Amino acid sequence: MFLSQRNRASPEPGKITVSSALTVLVTIGLPVVGGLGIFLLGMKNMSEGMQAVAGNKLRTLINAVTSHRLLACGVGIVVTCLIQSSSVTTVTVVGFVNAGLMTLAQAIGVILGANIGTTITGWLLVLKIGRYGLPILGIAALVYLFSKNERIRYTAMVVMGFGMIFFGLQLMKQGFAPLREMDTFLEWFSRFTPDSYFGVLKCAFAGALLTAIIQSSSATIGITMGLASTGIINFPTAAALVLGENVGTTVTAYLSSIGASRNAKLAAYAHIIINLGGVICITALFPWYIKGVVAVLGTNPDLAVQTDGGTIFPNIIQSIALAHTGFNTILVIAVLPFTRILARALERIIPDKYPDEPPHLVYLDIRLLNSPALGIEQSKEELIFMVDSVEKMMGLLGETLRMDKSDQNLERKIFKWEEILDNVQKEITEFLGGLMTGNITHEVMTEARKQIRLADEYESISDYIVSMQKMLIKSRKYSLKISEPGRRDLIDLHNHTRDYITFVSTAVRTNQEDILNRAYEEHKEIVRLMKGYRGANLARLAAKTCAPLPGLVFADMLTNYRHIAEHTLNTAEVVGGEK
Repeated sequence: MFLSQRNRASPEPGKITVSSALTVLVTIGLPVVGGLGIFLLGMKNMSEGMQAVAGNKLRTLINAVTSHRLLACGVGIVVTCLIQSSSVTTVTVVGFVNAGLMTLAQAIGVILGANIGTTITGWLLVLKIGRYGLPILGIAALVYLFSKNERIRYTAMVVMGFGMIFFGLQLMKQGFAPLREMDTFLEWFSRFTPDSYFGVLKCAFAGALLTAIIQSSSATIGITMGLASTGIINFPTAAALVLGENVGTTVTAYLSSIGASRNAKLAAYAHIIINLGGVICITALFPWYIKGVVAVLGTNPDLAVQTDGGTIFPNIIQSIALAHTGFNTILVIAVLPFTRILARALERIIPDKYPDEPPHLVYLDIRLLNSPALGIEQSKEELIFMVDSVEKMMGLLGETLRMDKSDQNLERKIFKWEEILDNVQKEITEFLGGLMTGNITHEVMTEARKQIRLADEYESISDYIVSMQKMLIKSRKYSLKISEPGRRDLIDLHNHTRDYITFVSTAVRTNQEDILNRAYEEHKEIVRLMKGYRGANLARLAAKTCAPLPGLVFADMLTNYRHIAEHTLNTAEVVGGEK
C-alpha cells in the first residue's frame, strides 16, 4: 500500500479567495520565484565553470563514443555530470546523429547514460548546507571577480554556482513553508496524491508538464524537494512527480529533432519511448518501489520530527534522490543490452519517407550556446563536413574537366554542394558569433575564431570551383573548345591543387600545426605551374594554334586555380597558428 501522508485535520472545503491569492503571491510566490531564479542561475554557472575547467577532456569524451554500448553509456554519464544538464547532452546527441557523426545505437547508449548523469543534481541537494549557501556564494564571487588566473576564476565559478543552488533551494523552502498553514492550498495539493494507479499517473503527468514548461528537470527536482521538505507533499507524491520529470525532459530533445534528419528524429523518439515506457512500467509497481526505497534508507521519510528549528522530515531529500537514481539505474540496466534491437525496431517501424533526399547536414542548436565545450565540438564537426564537401567538389570538377561533353548530373551535384556550403558557413558563423558573446574561456574563444576563418576559406574555395564549372559549361555551350595541350595543362594543375587541398584538409581534421613549411613550398609550386601554363597559352595564341576566346577561358581558369591555392594557403596558416 502507499505510504500515507502525516496525520492532519482535514481542511474544510473552500475556494481560494482573492485575498488569499494575493497573500500567496507576496509571501510565497515572490520568494519561490526568486529562489528558483537563483537556483537556475547557479546551475548555469556551475555548468559553465565545470566545462571550462574540464576543457579538452570533455571534447575527448564526446569523441570517444564508439559502438560499445557500455562506453557510450559511460560517456553520457560523465558528460551530463560535468555540464549538469541531460537536455543539453541529448540535444548534442540529436545533432551528431543528424550530421551523420553518430549512429542511432550509439546515441541511445549516450542518452541512457545521460539519464543517470542527471541524477547527480538530486544528490548535490542532499548535502545539508542550505544555510551556508550565501556565504559560499559570496566568497566564491570575490575570488571570481578579483582573480587573474583563468583556471582559478572558473573553479570559483563552479563553487559560486554551488552556493547559488543551495541558497536558491533554501529560499524556495522558506517560501513554501507558509503553505502548511493554509487549509485551502493544502486541500488543493491533496488532489495530487498517489493513492491509486491513476493517482500516480496524475502526479507523474504534473511533474512532466512542469518540467516541459521550465525546460529543466533539475529545477523541477529542486521544487519537489522544497515542497517535500516542508511537508506540503509526502514522499510518494514527490517520487511520482520525479518519475514524471523524466518524461518532461524528453520534450527538449524532441523539439531539437524538428526539421532534422530521419535518424535524428529516431534518436529523439528513442529518448521518449525509453523514458515513457520506464515510467509506465514503474508506476504499475509503484507501491513496492516506494517500499524498496524506504527499506534501503531504513527510516520513513514522512515521519515528522519537531525540533527547535521547526518541523523536519528526516531523509526525505535523500529518499527523493534515491528514487530518482534508482528509477534511471533500473531503466538503463533493462534497456542497455537491447540498444541495437531498439534502434533496428525504430528504423523498421518508422520508414524513411524520402530515402533519396540528402540528410539535413547543418544542425547547430542554440541550446548548445549554454554549453560552449559541446557547442565548439559540434561546430568543428560541421566544419569538417565543409572540408569533406570541398574535396568532393574538387573530385567532381576533375571528372567534368576530363569529359568532352557536359554531364548535367555531375554539374548539378557541384552546384548543390556549393549551395549547401553557403548555408553551412552562414550557420557556423552565426552560431559561433552567439557562442563568443557568452562567458567562455580563452581557449574556446580562440577555437571559435579559428573555425570562423576556416569556414570562410572553404566557402571561398567552393565559390571558385563553381566559377570554373560555369566556365566549362559556357565554353561547351558556345563550342569554345580548349586546345588539347591546354586541357592537359589544366588537368595537371587541377591534380596538384586537389592534392594540396587534401594535404591541408588532413591537417585541419587532425589539428596538425607543423605544416607551414610544406604548405608554402607546395603553394609556390602551384604558382610556378600556373605561370608556366599561362606562358604556354600565350605562345599558342601567338602561333595561332588555339583560338583567342578558348584561350581566354583557359587563362581565367588558371587564375581561379591560383585563387584556390591562395585560400588553401590561408587555411594552412590558420591551422599553423599564423595570425
